[in-house]
Amino acid sequence: MSLWSRISDALAALTAGESLSDVFAHLRTPPERSAGFAIAVIALGAKMAKADGQVTRDEVSAFREVFTIPADEEKNAARLFNLARTDVAGFEQYAARVAAMFDGDDKPLCDLMEGLFFIALADGEYHPGEDEYLSRVAEIFGMNDAQFRQLRSRFVPDAAPDPYQVLGVGQDAPLDDIRRVWRREVRESHPDQMVARGVPPEAIRLAEQRLIAVNRAWEEIREAHTGKGA
Repeated sequence: MSLWSRISDALAALTAGESLSDVFAHLRTPPERSAGFAIAVIALGAKMAKADGQVTRDEVSAFREVFTIPADEEKNAARLFNLARTDVAGFEQYAARVAAMFDGDDKPLCDLMEGLFFIALADGEYHPGEDEYLSRVAEIFGMNDAQFRQLRSRFVPDAAPDPYQVLGVGQDAPLDDIRRVWRREVRESHPDQMVARGVPPEAIRLAEQRLIAVNRAWEEIREAHTGKGA
């Protein structure tokens, strides 16, 4: 059964009267967990959107920044988006359900946050309201401020990213320690590792963005240390 077939099943449950937040409770184990990941990104992305009314083509395009959506499944994605946007439940309730779905495992929650950053920046801008929203979601996910800044530095193009912040290391850390962190980040960005965490294969493009960011950060740090004679 495909990812979007599982999402269709979840939509059927919604039509039958279950709330979207309750649907998350049934998506805790593989392979349903990958559908839960997709629903979480779409639902929390919808709550982040400011526009009212029906889903627009631009908003569908935003989700294409995260997922490969077959043309014949766009209606399901749009339907889920609109259900989430019109649901009376607040985004904090959604975020708490998502955190429970992943049992506090920070790796898939970081993957999910990266998907939300993709959507926030799909229009080429990062608004203060989006920053406030994503900061609150990260807090509900159990992330501290340093973890949130690390994620944000990989996406927000308002300034040249601090390579140390991208890797989440201190500027006084030994180069060997930084190399170990970089290798760990590369390893955890491998598509097989991400799929094992619940990220659907349709969203593996998230790994590409992360690898670009962490490799660039490592190269900058390594070159800086080489220039110092390290």
